[in-house]
Amino acid sequence: MEHQQRSQSRLSPSSDTEDMVMSLAPRLAYFAGVARTEHVTRAAQEMDVPQSTLSRAMVRLEQDLGVDLFARIGRTVSLTPAGRTFLGSVERALAEIQRAADEVRADADPATGKVAFGFLHTMGSETVPGLIRAFRADHPRVRFSLVQNYGEAMIERLRAGELDLCLTSPVPDAPDLVARRLDEQKLRLVVPADHPLAARRRVRLAEAAEESFVTLEPGYGLRRITDDLCQEAGFKPRIAFEGEEAET
Repeated sequence: MEHQQRSQSRLSPSSDTEDMVMSLAPRLAYFAGVARTEHVTRAAQEMDVPQSTLSRAMVRLEQDLGVDLFARIGRTVSLTPAGRTFLGSVERALAEIQRAADEVRADADPATGKVAFGFLHTMGSETVPGLIRAFRADHPRVRFSLVQNYGEAMIERLRAGELDLCLTSPVPDAPDLVARRLDEQKLRLVVPADHPLAARRRVRLAEAAEESFVTLEPGYGLRRITDDLCQEAGFKPRIAFEGEEAET
C-alpha cells in the first residue's frame, strides 16, 4: 500500500524539468544532513530545524522520487542503494551551489571584488590603463572585467546590471543614471596634407559641408557628436566610410 501511494504522488516522467528541480531543491540539504548523521533527531539539531519538519521533508522527497532513500529503524536511518546513488549527486550539487555563493560574495566584496567596467574603444589605449593603474595602487586586490563597446550598447548593459560603470561620451542625460563629467577631449578635423584646408589653423565646420567624411558607425558616441555638430553647422555630413574602430 505504501508503494502504491508513492507511485501515485510522485512526479510523472512527463513533468516539466523545472518543476522537478523546484520541488526537490529545498529538501536536498536536509537529505544530505540526515544521510551524514544517519539519525533524524541529530540531523535536526545540527541544522536547527524541527524534527517533524525534517521527517516530513524526507517522506515528501521519497514520494517525489518514487523510491526509498532510507531504511528506517526508529529514528536511526541508513541509506538504501538508491539513497547512496542520490547522495553522490546531491553532494556535488550542494558543493557547486556553495562555490557559486562564495564566488558572488567575493565579487561583491569592496576590497576584493570584481568590477565590470565598460569603455569606448577610443579610451582603451591610454585613458583606461591609466585609471586602472591609479585605482589598483590603492586597491590592489580588486579585479576588473573589461568590456569595450559603443556608447548606446554600454548604457543598455549598464541598465541591465551587466556593467557596474562605464566611460562613454557624450555624457548621458538620463534620470535613471548617475553620471559625472571626468574630462574633455578636443575634436579635430583631419584632412589630407594636400587638402586646401590643411594649411589653415582654424576652420569653421560649415566649410567642410561639401567634403566626404570618414567616421564611426551610428550608435557610437563620437558619431552622435559628429552628427550633432554638423547639424548645428547647418548640414548633414556625406559619409564616405564608417567603421567600428577609431584607429581605422
